[in-house]
Amino acid sequence: MRKSAEPTPVEENIVDIDVSTEMRTSFLEYSYSVIYARALPDARDGLKPVQRRILFQMGQMGLRPDKGHVKSSRVVGDVMGRLHPHGDTAIYDAMVRMAQSFTMRLALVDGHGNFGSLDDGPAAPRYTEVRLAPAALAMTASLDEDVVDMVANYDNTMMQPDVLPAAIPNLLVNGSSGIAVGMATNMPPHNLTEVVSGARHLLSHPDATLDDLMRFIPGPDLPEGGKIVGLDGIRAAYESGRGIFKTRATAHIENVTARKKGIVFTELPYLVGPEKVIEKLKDAINHKKIQGVTGVQNLTDRHHGMRLVVEVKNGFNPEAVLVQLYKHTPLEDSFGINNVALVDGQPCVLGLKQLLQVFLDHRVNVVRRRTEFRLDKARKDLHLVQGLLVAVLNIDDVIAVIRSSDDTAVARARLQQVFDLSEAQADYILELRLRRLTKYSQIELEQRRDELTQQITELEAILASESALHKVVSSELAEVAKLYGTPRRTILLESDGADPVAASKEVPLETPDDPCWMLLSGTGLVARTTEALAPLTEGTRSAHDAIVSSVPATARGQVGALTSTGRLMRLDVIVAPALPLTTGAPSLAGGTPIHELLVLEKGERVVALVSLAEDAPPIAMATAEGKIKRLAAAHPGKDSWDVIGLAADDTVIGAAHSQDSDQIVMVTSDAQLLRFGADAVRPQGRTGKGVAGIRLLEGAHVIALGVVRGDDVAGSLVATVTGSSEALPGTVAGSVKVTPLDRFPSKGRGTGGVRAHRFLRGEDCLQLAHVGAAPLRAVGSAGQPLDLPEIDERRDGSGVPLTAVITTIG
Repeated sequence: MRKSAEPTPVEENIVDIDVSTEMRTSFLEYSYSVIYARALPDARDGLKPVQRRILFQMGQMGLRPDKGHVKSSRVVGDVMGRLHPHGDTAIYDAMVRMAQSFTMRLALVDGHGNFGSLDDGPAAPRYTEVRLAPAALAMTASLDEDVVDMVANYDNTMMQPDVLPAAIPNLLVNGSSGIAVGMATNMPPHNLTEVVSGARHLLSHPDATLDDLMRFIPGPDLPEGGKIVGLDGIRAAYESGRGIFKTRATAHIENVTARKKGIVFTELPYLVGPEKVIEKLKDAINHKKIQGVTGVQNLTDRHHGMRLVVEVKNGFNPEAVLVQLYKHTPLEDSFGINNVALVDGQPCVLGLKQLLQVFLDHRVNVVRRRTEFRLDKARKDLHLVQGLLVAVLNIDDVIAVIRSSDDTAVARARLQQVFDLSEAQADYILELRLRRLTKYSQIELEQRRDELTQQITELEAILASESALHKVVSSELAEVAKLYGTPRRTILLESDGADPVAASKEVPLETPDDPCWMLLSGTGLVARTTEALAPLTEGTRSAHDAIVSSVPATARGQVGALTSTGRLMRLDVIVAPALPLTTGAPSLAGGTPIHELLVLEKGERVVALVSLAEDAPPIAMATAEGKIKRLAAAHPGKDSWDVIGLAADDTVIGAAHSQDSDQIVMVTSDAQLLRFGADAVRPQGRTGKGVAGIRLLEGAHVIALGVVRGDDVAGSLVATVTGSSEALPGTVAGSVKVTPLDRFPSKGRGTGGVRAHRFLRGEDCLQLAHVGAAPLRAVGSAGQPLDLPEIDERRDGSGVPLTAVITTIG
């Protein structure tokens, strides 16, 4: 058996290296790789290497805006295999960012599918599709005209651009963010039109100051809008490259329900999502940092846009709650500007002027190289056209020379010698197929020669003059702004050292429990006053100014709403809108329909507002069948309760507080009026059915109740409006009469009263009546003010014909 050979010993080579030196060297190499090849954008095109490679590869794949979308996985795979040998997740994340409209001010990738939101990530690349956005064409235009240097990819199998031509000032328009080793960048987006205007101004005025440039570029323009508060930090960043500014959500206050007000946010700070706001809001509420919020709803959708609704608790000032929201949630956020970018491969902190200058220098160089490329190509084309023109003019001789030559080399040499052609011209003629000669004519070739000559002259003029070169760059920038520019979305607010949020802190959080009046208009609107109710006088009329019921209250108290079914319901005063009512012109046009604040049964309506105070006078109420009742003030702790026992088909037609010294007035549909003392009606409990108030004739019913203070009878008026029982309500205007109340004698309770209105032809009933202090006011069905006639001293006189239907008098 043969003995196996001994293994060859491996020679060891151990090198002693200082650990600190190795760590320093390795860390510097790693840092340089991260800074240069990953995290920081190039100041010329504003792109990181992965972004640049994605756009270049998509252009190579022909994914133009007029082509169909392709799977994102295909693009990621080609970029990773050809240009960017890193993880597919990093490539896909970079591509997603360039497609997100809420991240980029001018998207460079057109995405189809779920590309995420501010709160959620995108779908997997196998589910989404992409193509280049129109603006990306301006970033990659003229790449085939030697406008930028091309470098080898990671395995030296293909060439890629060192930087894109970038006809768009992308770094300022779309901003950038990245964390390298020992440094980071964070740049906000800007408006394309403004940046281009500033760049063009700097191009024509190289000595422009920062103030000059800020006239064109006043501040960032965020994709989702919002507000920027304070421009001092922005100016500092534009000057030094570093600064801080505050972004604030756009909000307005509105009635989210009939009972509640809400703060509606339609624009959020940059890169802040609604779910993040909701999470922080809930934490702040749980830790008692925010008060007065009852709920929050995210109603955002793709059709109506951003809508985040924060409901405010009744009794709290929405303005003060908004201050708390800005303070304790991301609805007001800070953005730290750190303009770090690569210039000639070195990270630099750049101000606004430096950023614009680097971009302009790049564009000037791109346009110069493109012009040189086009000039060289035009010269070569002209040279070939001139040679072809010689061949066409001597076509028979050219063919004879070629046919008599032994090979191509001899034919080329003889053509050059006989016709005085260059080698390039001779080769072009030899390679030309005979069938192509049919297209050429002397006139066409001469026209082409003249066009090329003119083009060469223009290109040479551009290269010969720096101002002409700058003019081309400026005009191209203007065209880009025209194609892709959009109006500014972000509002800039100059603080001048005074924070508007701090100024708002003077607003009390809770609504003070100040005295006020609760008012009900004849059109069913309810509101509360912001001050004491002054005596009303005749003055300027406005819509919904006929007040049929008023009761003193406090802003955080409650009043009662008495309905036609004999039910008394509690109503919070705070839910009614607060309106400043000027003397002489009360208007509830900004009020809320009372049926939206109460849960009413079908056919049930509110007839009066009453006080729920224990010391309030008894409530007098009249029914359609002639009953009168005074309710003793004893209200249970319920939301609603019955206050009168009504007969079948009977309803309450009016109510008001009454002292024993007051006068009660009841008016019937057959124009009878009865006035008697309130002391004739003994107060009853809630279950009482009342007593006989006025004696009714067959077919008549009570239509109005009035309670007048005993010493105010002389100053009170009675208004009656007639109609026809055969006509539909509101279709016949009828006639109206206004008479002093003291013209009607006082009668005993339970009697028939006296006649209050004499009917004209076609009139047989009263449709409407009102008893109250002067001045009386009438309104139509839409709340429009209507005029009443002069006072008629006749108790039983006829009325003045109306031109419009009166629906309410108050």
